[in-house]
Amino acid sequence: MILQVENLETYYGVIRALKGISIKVENGEIVALIGGNGAGKTTTLMTIFGVSKPKTGKVIFEGREIQGKKPEDIVRLGLALVPEGRQIFGKLSVAENLRMGAYLVKEAHIYQERLEDVLSLFPRLKERMSQAGGTLSGGEQQMLAVGRALMQGPKFLALDEPSMGLAPILVETIFQAIKKINESGVSILLVEQKATMALRIANRGYVIETGNIVLSGSREDLVQNPSVRKAYLGILD
Repeated sequence: MILQVENLETYYGVIRALKGISIKVENGEIVALIGGNGAGKTTTLMTIFGVSKPKTGKVIFEGREIQGKKPEDIVRLGLALVPEGRQIFGKLSVAENLRMGAYLVKEAHIYQERLEDVLSLFPRLKERMSQAGGTLSGGEQQMLAVGRALMQGPKFLALDEPSMGLAPILVETIFQAIKKINESGVSILLVEQKATMALRIANRGYVIETGNIVLSGSREDLVQNPSVRKAYLGILD
C-alpha cells in the first residue's frame, strides 16, 4: 500500500471539515474521491500534503507517518499535487513552469528525461515552451499543471478537479493522460465532481459528503449503486 489515511479529522477554526475519514491507495491504483462542493475533497488533499494540519488521525505514505510534516518535506518523499484551478505561474514561460516543478532535480540527464516524458505526453506544450503560462488556453494550462507535477518524478500523484472549466474534448485528453501516467507506474488519487469520468478510469472509489466517507467500493460497485447513479452520475433508475 502506498497511501493510507486513518480516522482523519481536520478543522478550519471551529468548523470540523473532516470527520474521521479513512481512505487508502494501493500501489499502482487509480482511486477516485468524488463528492459535491464543500464535501471535504480539497481539505483531504490539503491535509495529506501538509498544508492543513489534522487534529487527529494519521497519513501514512509507504509505511511512514507523514501527518504534521512540512509540505516541502512531503514532496521530497515522492508525492505530487496538481491543485484545483491549476495555479501555474502565469508570467513564467511553459519551460520555466516545468523547471519549477523539477526544483529538487540536480542531475541534468534526469531533468532531460522527465522533460521529454512530459512533452511526449503533452505534445502541445512542446510547441509553446517560450509562451507565458498565463496566455495558454484552460486545457493547455491543465496540461502544464500536470506536467509540472510530473517533473518531480512522483511515486504518488493527486489531482484536484482536473476537469474543471474544460471543454469535453479536453477533459477526455486529460483523463487519457492520467491513465497513461498510471500505466507508467504512478499511483493516483483523483478528486473529481465529474464522477462519470473519474469512475471510468478508477479501480476503486470513495464518496465523501460533509466530511464523511459515506460509500466506498470498486468502480463497478459504485457505478451500480443507486445513490451514486442518482446523485453523481445523473441516472434515474
